[in-house]
Amino acid sequence: MSIIDILRDWADSVFGHTEGLVLLALTAICLVVLLTVGFYLAPVIAGLVVAFALHGIVKKLTLWQIPRLVAIIGVLVLFTGAIIALFIVILPLVWAQLQNLVTQLPQLVTALQAILSEFARDYPQLVPDAFLESLSVTAQAQLTNLGGQIVQQIVQQLPNLVWLLIFVILVPISLFFFLKDHQQMLDYLRRALPTDRPLLDEVGRETIAQMGSYVRGKLLEILIVGCVCYVVFSFFGLQFAALLSLLVGLSVIIPFVGAAVVTVPVVIVALVQFGWTWDFFFVVLAYAVIQVLDGNVLVPLLFTKANDLHPVVIIVAVLVFGGLWGLWGVFFAIPLATFIRAVINAWPTKISDDGDDPESPRQSGTESA
Repeated sequence: MSIIDILRDWADSVFGHTEGLVLLALTAICLVVLLTVGFYLAPVIAGLVVAFALHGIVKKLTLWQIPRLVAIIGVLVLFTGAIIALFIVILPLVWAQLQNLVTQLPQLVTALQAILSEFARDYPQLVPDAFLESLSVTAQAQLTNLGGQIVQQIVQQLPNLVWLLIFVILVPISLFFFLKDHQQMLDYLRRALPTDRPLLDEVGRETIAQMGSYVRGKLLEILIVGCVCYVVFSFFGLQFAALLSLLVGLSVIIPFVGAAVVTVPVVIVALVQFGWTWDFFFVVLAYAVIQVLDGNVLVPLLFTKANDLHPVVIIVAVLVFGGLWGLWGVFFAIPLATFIRAVINAWPTKISDDGDDPESPRQSGTESA
C-alpha cells in the first residue's frame, strides 16, 4: 500500500463522517468571526461568558419554586450591584494605591538597593559587586520610568470611555436575554444541525457544562484569592494591599505563570517595607500558604475536569490562545483545550461500508464535565 493510499484511508476515516465535517465547519466559522469582528462583539461575548457563570444560580432558584423571570431579574440586579461596587469602592482604592506606588517608585528603588547592598556585604560570595552595580543601574533606568509609562498608558485609554459606557450598557442587556431565551437559542441551533448528530450532541453537552463550571469556578477563585490576600496583607500592614491583592487575584487567570510573576512585586514590597525582619518572613510565609491552599485545595474543589489536563498542555494552550485573543484567550485557554480534547475523544475513527459510524461517540470514553 502506497503512502497516498494510507493518507486516503486516514482521511476517509477521519473526515468521512458528516458530523465531523459539520463540526469542522462550525469551528471554522466561529474562529473567523472571532478573528474578524470579535472586538466589536466583545459586549455580547462578555454577556455570554457571565451567562455561563450565572445560569446555574438561576436554575437553582427556579428549583426553589421562584418564577424564572423573577430569578433572572434578581440575579441581574445582584450582578449590576457587584459591578457598581467594583467601580465605586474597589477601583478608586486601587487607583489611589497605584498613584502612590508611582510617586514612591524612586524611593522604593533606593531602599531596595540599600537592602541588596547590605546583603552583598554580609554574603559577598552570593552577590558579586559587578552584578549588584549592573542591577542598580538597570533598576534606576527601568523602574523609574515604569511608573510614568503605566500612568501614561492608562491616561491614553481615557478616550475609550465612550466604548466602556457602551460595554457597560450592552453587557447586562445581553446577559438578560442569554439567561431568558437560552433554550430558544439552543432549539434554533439544533434545528439548523443534522437530525442524527450523536457526536455534536456529545461535544456540545460537554463543552457547555465545562464552560459553565470553569467560568463560575474561575470567577470564584479570583474573588476568594483576592479577598483572602487583602485580609492577610492588611493584617500585616503591608503597603499597597488592595493593589497587590487585585494582582494576585487576577494572576489565577494564567495557570502556573501568573502565580510566579505576581510573587515578585509582593516580595519586593514586603522586603522594602520590613527589611530582613520576622515581619517580612511572616508575610512571605502567609502568601506562600495562600498559594499552596489555592493550588491544592481551592482549585480541586472548584474545578474537576480541567485538572485532568497535563501541565504542559495547559501552558501551551495559554501561550497559543493568549497570543490569538489576548486576555480573553488566556482566560479561556483551559476550556478551549478541554473542548479540543472532547472533540478528539468523541471523533468517529471508523466508517463502515454504508457510511454509518459503528462507533458511537458515547462509547469513546468522554466524561461528563
